[in-house]
Amino acid sequence: MTQKLKVTLVKSMIGRPEKHRKVLRGMGLNKIGKSVVLEDTPSNRGMINKISHLVAAEENTNEVA
Repeated sequence: MTQKLKVTLVKSMIGRPEKHRKVLRGMGLNKIGKSVVLEDTPSNRGMINKISHLVAAEENTNEVA
């Protein structure tokens, strides 16, 4: 089973560079408080590192069948 990451947008993207906005939209985050569950891949980790000051990330321990 693959690892999952839960990513939540905690700060607004207003006034942020367009690169940061594109990363957020690509992850499916568009409103503060919205969360998405992503696979733990190197590309997703890189996206999270790029916008780490805007999001909160945690390992998802809930198993969904």
